[in-house]
Amino acid sequence: MDITVIGGPPGRGTLYWRGRSYPCTLGRSGVRAGKREGDGASPIGCFALRAVFYRADRVSLPKTRLPSTATARDDGWCDAPGDTAYNRQVRMPYRASAENLWREDSLYDIVVVLGHNDETVVPGAGSAIFLHLMRDDGGPTEGCVGVERALALELVAALGPEDRVCISAG
Repeated sequence: MDITVIGGPPGRGTLYWRGRSYPCTLGRSGVRAGKREGDGASPIGCFALRAVFYRADRVSLPKTRLPSTATARDDGWCDAPGDTAYNRQVRMPYRASAENLWREDSLYDIVVVLGHNDETVVPGAGSAIFLHLMRDDGGPTEGCVGVERALALELVAALGPEDRVCISAG
């Protein structure tokens, strides 16, 4: 079952699932085809759900059919296009630029890894595209899809590796 996300004004969108609509946040630069590293856009396309990371000290993850792992303090995700681990999970500190998955804010309390640029990784075509929690102030993401905590928990409980998130322009 696909989750449909329609981009609106930059940073905003609507997520459609099971006949209902939910506000979501998207990249600060809106949505676009031809995603590039650091452009602040959410990529247009349909992306498989690969895995879930969660902060076990903050969230009781529901039963899920997706592979799930409790986030550790040294979990990171490489965002350096020239590195061999580009768009892959790494251990922090890492030799190249990498985003820490263990955050002080709540954004990554629940992270669903989307299958963007991961089967054949193209350097510079975008990394760390996740479905994660929305900022408290409703601000935009760096290119991910942000949702409210209750919806993230519901999605994780219902979805499996055969499902996708499909992002398109409004």
